[in-house]
Amino acid sequence: MRRTVGVLGELLLTIGVVLALFVVYQVWWTDIGAARGQSAADAELDERWAAPGNTRERGVSPGVAELDGPGADGTAFARLHIPAFGSDYRFAVVSGTTGADLEIGPGHYTETQAPGEPGNFAVAGHRVGRGSPFNDLDALRPCDALVYETADEWLIYRVLPVDAPDRETARTQAGKCLPTDIADRATSGPYEGLSGVSVVRPEDVWVIDAVPGFTGPASPDLLPLATLTTCHPQFSAAERLVVHAVLERAEPRIAGDVPAELRGP
Repeated sequence: MRRTVGVLGELLLTIGVVLALFVVYQVWWTDIGAARGQSAADAELDERWAAPGNTRERGVSPGVAELDGPGADGTAFARLHIPAFGSDYRFAVVSGTTGADLEIGPGHYTETQAPGEPGNFAVAGHRVGRGSPFNDLDALRPCDALVYETADEWLIYRVLPVDAPDRETARTQAGKCLPTDIADRATSGPYEGLSGVSVVRPEDVWVIDAVPGFTGPASPDLLPLATLTTCHPQFSAAERLVVHAVLERAEPRIAGDVPAELRGP
């Protein structure tokens, strides 16, 4: 009996050590590699944006012409800032959502729209490990800003209403940060009931549709949305945590200047 208990104890100890090593690998070791890849992508972005004659045409996805050619996956084309997560929250966003792409940083679902376009600009990212860019998405609240920086402009999106039991409540939440016309549109018609933060099943790929969840017969006049997706809960891929935001405004990108949301108190 004692021998059985001893063997069981050793087995449990071994399992505990293996799990601890896995957590160290998942959270610490993968962060080191991701930090290197992210730093290189960020530096490449600065270099490309500083190149003479660099421009971006609206409607060319996702921001620089070379991303449309072979080898585009994993190439950075924008930056994401989330002021609610602190002034140092900044990630280069890459094209593509393969495992290799997401090792570098948040990745654009290339079948979705480009930044600022009508429709849905959707981005995926890891929640734990590999830089953990989206670890705190569940802390976002209505009107929190998602600020995207592209080659020539700043795009300021606002998180849509959360836990609004009816349209009136949602409209009140949205009206605190959005122009009247955008607040009205983002909480009515095909967008009514669309939550700013939600948890869905992995197979609920409709969250990255041009109008998430809309199944009506006609194509609506599209709002420019931004969507973020990550695994949920932490250390699990059983579900997906999703953030939806709508474009409040765009500002030209001028050297030495940033939007008010990034200037701090």
